[in-house]
Amino acid sequence: MKQPKHLFVIMLALVALLSNSWAQSALPTPTPSQTPTSAPPAAISAADFQALKDGLSAAQQEIQALKDELYRRDQEVKQAQSTAEAASAKADAAEVQAVKEWQSVSTLRDDVAGLKSVNFSSSRVSLDNAVLNYQDSMVAGQQPEIEVYNKQMESPITIRFRGINITPGGYAAGESVYRTRALSADVATPFNNLTMPGASQSHLPEFFGSGRQSKITTFVDGRLGTVDLSSYVSGDFLSAGTTSTSTSTNGYTLRLRQAWAQAKFNNGFSFLGGQSWSLVTENAKGIAPDDDMGKTNDVRPKTIDPSYSVGFDFARQWGLRITKSLGDAVAVAFSVENPQATVTTHTNVSNYLLGANGDGKSYNSATTYPFNPAPDIIAKIAFDPGFGHYELYGLASRFTGRVFPCVEFVSGSTLCTGQPAATGAYNASKEGGGVGASARFLFAKHVVFGLKGFGGSGVGRYAPGGLADASINPDGTIHLIKNLHGLGTLEFKTKKLTIYSYGGVEYAGRSYALDTIQNKNVGYGAPTFNNTGCRSEVAPGSGGFSPGALANCIGDTRALIEGTLGFWYKFYSGPRGTFQYGNQFSYVSRNTWSGTGGLPAGSAGLQPGGLDSMVFSSFRYYLP
Repeated sequence: MKQPKHLFVIMLALVALLSNSWAQSALPTPTPSQTPTSAPPAAISAADFQALKDGLSAAQQEIQALKDELYRRDQEVKQAQSTAEAASAKADAAEVQAVKEWQSVSTLRDDVAGLKSVNFSSSRVSLDNAVLNYQDSMVAGQQPEIEVYNKQMESPITIRFRGINITPGGYAAGESVYRTRALSADVATPFNNLTMPGASQSHLPEFFGSGRQSKITTFVDGRLGTVDLSSYVSGDFLSAGTTSTSTSTNGYTLRLRQAWAQAKFNNGFSFLGGQSWSLVTENAKGIAPDDDMGKTNDVRPKTIDPSYSVGFDFARQWGLRITKSLGDAVAVAFSVENPQATVTTHTNVSNYLLGANGDGKSYNSATTYPFNPAPDIIAKIAFDPGFGHYELYGLASRFTGRVFPCVEFVSGSTLCTGQPAATGAYNASKEGGGVGASARFLFAKHVVFGLKGFGGSGVGRYAPGGLADASINPDGTIHLIKNLHGLGTLEFKTKKLTIYSYGGVEYAGRSYALDTIQNKNVGYGAPTFNNTGCRSEVAPGSGGFSPGALANCIGDTRALIEGTLGFWYKFYSGPRGTFQYGNQFSYVSRNTWSGTGGLPAGSAGLQPGGLDSMVFSSFRYYLP
């Protein structure tokens, strides 16, 4: 309170001085007659000035004291802030150390479990390795930092162990399909099995519910110097064992989808080996393997139907592949892949051999396997110029069969007359293959438009319709069928909603010749084949589960055509996974080659066809 008092005294003194000075200068000089008779005012003494000076000095001292106090308190505040920052840094460091210690404890628990399981009498090496693992994990300052090698494939549940990242994945699916014409098939549609109008199945609908498209996947990656090493394995349950039924437990077998390993170098080269998506399969960018979860480089149709869409070219098969990326705009690849041949032929004699049923151990004994002479060879180049993705590829394949000329021969043949039917048997081969191209564009960040085409001889198996690659000539040699595939894509995507539509076609040309000995056409799609029974229903066999087989109905497929519309909606997508629901509607038609067999001469050929409308639903949970 001293400071205000001093200031008040000083202000009073100043007011007095100013008032006195103003009064003396403002009043007029009185005349002698006006001179007052009172005594003159008292003069200010030296003591008054000294008191004023002392007051001013005291006030200055008080002000300086206040400045010193403010400086001291400012220093205390700065010191407190510095202390708080240091404490925060120590807390962060303690948290990091706690995480590292927790990881060490976790590793120690695993190693202790391993030590408990060691057979000390015969597993000294295992014991030594367990101890070394523990010692490595406890060396101060040697604990590896978390490193991500593949951002697209790794997830919050990735397991990181000694430089290797292991990412489990997959999804659980609850799905259903309703078809207006029964095919006795799960959610995977056998397009080329669409029944003719006379088939009893064409008059019955079917509904199936299934969880068999649920997938299990594992992705493993690591780094060795400048080389990225990775491997991927996936499977689902869309195969049937001999004891599988839908009566009670729906116990269906696990089947292999992919199993491959890849080494990727920083100079743009990569090498891949194993079972993977064929190089024929379209990519989203460059040329790289695609997973089964849609995380990376995936442009497969978004259908619920695991047969995808008519006209989509793909295969999952063994292969060895080398890829070279030339920057971000161009990539080239070359692969050798597992071959296979699908053959459809009619009215031939048994003068050819293409393969055999599986041995029942490593191959399915109920399925035929051709004797493939060489792998399929595929080459591809991809362009990403900044707008759109473009691919151009070619395929070369080789088909071989054994021909038995003496099964059917012209009378008087010097080679065959009087000889066994296997006399003169020989091998005959045929080269096939095709070329394909695709283009895909993204508009306004949400709309995808794509076109894809593939055509050649003997390439029918590379599309989901499974049309034949080849037929057989009258002399027993292979005749390749002309195949054409096409697919159009239109998709709309947002963060939660995907709407998709596809239109696809697969075509198989006529492949026939006249057997002059039998005087009839043999092969595929001959105009003289008999289709008169394709519209006539036949009574079933005994037991109630044997639909009647149509008589006089060859009905070779000319074209498969499908239109598809569907959507996916994500209820949640985040660090805990993804929940989504989808519906799909598809309309498929199967057009056949016309045939005049059984009709009066000059009649137009009959061209029956099959069709089906299908509605799918799916609810899925994806691991993150």
